[in-house]
Amino acid sequence: MIVSKLGRLSRDVAFISGLMVQRVPFIVAELGPDADPFMLHLYAALGEKERRLISARTKAALGIKRAQGVKLGNPRNIRAAGDLGRKTLVSAADQFARDILLAVNAIRDAGTTSLQGISGALNKQGIRTARGKRWHVSSVANLLARAKVPAETQA
Repeated sequence: MIVSKLGRLSRDVAFISGLMVQRVPFIVAELGPDADPFMLHLYAALGEKERRLISARTKAALGIKRAQGVKLGNPRNIRAAGDLGRKTLVSAADQFARDILLAVNAIRDAGTTSLQGISGALNKQGIRTARGKRWHVSSVANLLARAKVPAETQA
């Protein structure tokens, strides 16, 4: 396992020590591949102390805000916030489908109508899915279903 900083792996000395005892190989890029266990323990202890300091500062700042009368937390109903989040995600997915559908229609107009052929053409053109991945038959089928376009052939 390679991590940039020891704090990215954990800010808990016991956890880091447990990994070393179990002989889980890990390299901390910031410290280099030659960091010895003593050094790792020191950095882990510093990370644990830093975690406590961050917590104390955060609690103090929230206490000050609370004393000033600021209402903390999400002021909306959690259900309403979830509904709004889902609505935003669906809207973004619909927009992505509309944008990609132009490329899919061009591929279909060129004579490729199978889901496998369309996924291959999208990958060949360097067009990625919404999550930046390669296209597969299932992802093209899901795209067409979202856009409510019938898939002509399933081969």
